[in-house]
Amino acid sequence: MRTRRGALAAGTVVALLAAGLGTWATDTWPFDGRDRYCWGAWEEDGGPDILGDEAFDGDDARSRTAEETAPTAARPQGRCVLAVRSAHTFSDGDKGVQDTRVTVTYGPAPEKAAARLEWINTFVGGRAMPLPEGLPGAVDGSRGLLVLPESCDTRDGRPTAVTLRAEEKGPDDIVGGTDLGGADAAVELLLAAADRGMRAAGCAPAKPPRVTSPLLRLPEKDDTSPSSAVCRIPGLDVGSGLTKEAALRVVAQAGAVTRDRQACSVRIGRSVRLGEREDTRIFDALMIREPRLGALLDGVTGSKPPAPGWRGTGVFADGHQVVRARCAGRPTTFLLLGSSARETKGHFTTFTDAVTRRLGCAPLAPKAPATAAGENR
Repeated sequence: MRTRRGALAAGTVVALLAAGLGTWATDTWPFDGRDRYCWGAWEEDGGPDILGDEAFDGDDARSRTAEETAPTAARPQGRCVLAVRSAHTFSDGDKGVQDTRVTVTYGPAPEKAAARLEWINTFVGGRAMPLPEGLPGAVDGSRGLLVLPESCDTRDGRPTAVTLRAEEKGPDDIVGGTDLGGADAAVELLLAAADRGMRAAGCAPAKPPRVTSPLLRLPEKDDTSPSSAVCRIPGLDVGSGLTKEAALRVVAQAGAVTRDRQACSVRIGRSVRLGEREDTRIFDALMIREPRLGALLDGVTGSKPPAPGWRGTGVFADGHQVVRARCAGRPTTFLLLGSSARETKGHFTTFTDAVTRRLGCAPLAPKAPATAAGENR
């Protein structure tokens, strides 16, 4: 729960000294009047704007609180929710309310395959960019993920990760992502929480995770008029099968494109006229070669090829396709998340063909005869 450092309850001198010495042992001053949040990782007015006065949109009813459960050696799972709230009365008498939340989790990935694929795409796919200096993770302005060292693995050998996600509740109770002030702010919060979480769980390395190199930036902005080369992938055409009106609202985002990662996200932008509350996903595609990130997906690809003629092991299910195979000397995982109501296998084939060609390894999909242009190429 939220900790107030500034005022201590009355008690005996011995208790007071013990409390003070215990605080000094963690290198913090017990009488500085500043609140600390998320297992002591973040300090009021200490760094990113979310911790200072800049976090508040309104002038009234300001509050910043945290509900948290720290990981321990016996139970290495934790969660922290930092809530920032304020209100403002406009000149016409209307009132606006701010409800911003930053959620941190410490623990293994979800066990069920479908949930795990959605989870990793949330933090590693889309607009997320790789962490620099070899840290196994990803970050953007509103979320981040760091896979912890093997010393923090669960007893059954699964990797432990720390995730961070910022959201804001808007009008009509619509919850969406909110920027924390850029990727630099998000990574500062993420690494501080990861360090404190590892210390609490008793698995921290000698040196805490640090980033000194500049963060990578998105290669390009959202493409609101994608052609037959969505995310600059030749042949990846999402227009076929859509109505003319829906095709005009297609938005594509090319994410990371490196030797170890590639991402592509395609949506149909929501229509206010039609009363749509959020965008409609066409697909999210992701390739991962980094060993520690890939270990988060161990077990989801099964033990046999997903279909006749495909290389590697994998699963084709309603709503997702995932395959793992060796590519350029390393196990590589390819996944695509879509909708069971929309055929996406052709998009997955086109994506894997493009990535394997770029990396210089054999294609995953069997070579098919030439067909009509469109999703099935």
